[in-house]
Amino acid sequence: MRLLLFLLFLGLIDYYAFQAFRTIGQGWAKVPRNSFLIFYAVISVAAYLYVIGSSNHWFEHWNKNINIYLRAVVFILFFSKFMIGVFMAIDDLRRLVLLVVNQFGPIEGYSLSRSRFMAQVGMLVGSVPFISLTYGMLRNQYRYKVYRNELQIKSLPEQLNGLRIVQISDIHSGSFTFKDPIRNGIEKINELKPDIVFFTGDLVNSSASEMDPYLDVFNEIEAKYGIYSVLGNHDYGDYRSWPTQDDKIRNFEYLKSIHKQLGWDLLLNENRVISINDTKLAILGVENISASPRFATYGDLAQASQGTDEADFKILLSHDPTHWAAEVIKSYSDVALTLSGHTHGFQFGIEIPGWIRWSPSKYIYKHWAGPYQE
Repeated sequence: MRLLLFLLFLGLIDYYAFQAFRTIGQGWAKVPRNSFLIFYAVISVAAYLYVIGSSNHWFEHWNKNINIYLRAVVFILFFSKFMIGVFMAIDDLRRLVLLVVNQFGPIEGYSLSRSRFMAQVGMLVGSVPFISLTYGMLRNQYRYKVYRNELQIKSLPEQLNGLRIVQISDIHSGSFTFKDPIRNGIEKINELKPDIVFFTGDLVNSSASEMDPYLDVFNEIEAKYGIYSVLGNHDYGDYRSWPTQDDKIRNFEYLKSIHKQLGWDLLLNENRVISINDTKLAILGVENISASPRFATYGDLAQASQGTDEADFKILLSHDPTHWAAEVIKSYSDVALTLSGHTHGFQFGIEIPGWIRWSPSKYIYKHWAGPYQE
């Protein structure tokens, strides 16, 4: 039923997008117009077959990288069509208003040129995500970038001034297609000579085995005082159908063991108090906690805080940033710094330093990228 509803939704998108393509083609010679529409139909049918096939596991035996790129292409295709369809739906609404105004009589003032204009605008707007997301998929996937943030924290002990933390998050190793570029990312981390490295969840998409090919890459991360990690919502195997509950449990246990193999100290609603320059730094780590009902909560900050009363400074690792406003600020003001991941900035957006930073993520998450202070 979910697949059927999803296909109906995609069909509605396609209906409106097709109107735009058909409108654009009016006035063309018969052969190029028909070729244009047939090409649209063939690509659309192929996309629907892939959606149906993926839902029924038809392509599991295919090469993983082929599946990753096909899935991305299909998403880009329908997202771009959606942007086009919005303008055609607006044009339909305009015509409906004219129909009502004219008391269900002949539609006066209807203009094909106006519909053609809406189709052209829709095509222009739809081409933006099509071009930019395709570019991002092919060019930006492994263009790792270091974001530097110097934090001014009044409660920071003088002995910790200048402490260098590197945070990485949301590896989602099942989405990797190549290994060498990832090694370049690890080299970037080590070149920063971090005092501490924090990983804030989502090692995999659904299965712990996704990480197997990359163990000999991520185990090269080095940090003076250690590497500490927590789990994210994807790490529990909740987004996959397992043959039995025991299989899911074994997967989860294996995922936790991977952190150990990597040399990462996985914090499961617990903490570590380490000494740096005779100062006690408490690192708290919770399992996934979310203020959104869409994501399961497994964490317990009260448990993770036990035994940290004597610490001079506290840092919390919590995968989902909604946890910060929902609980940390309200009840744990002694936690000076919380580090999260999860949102990915929705994978795309626009950023011009000093001018604009925008992503659709901001409409779902209040805190979706960069530093926030309360």
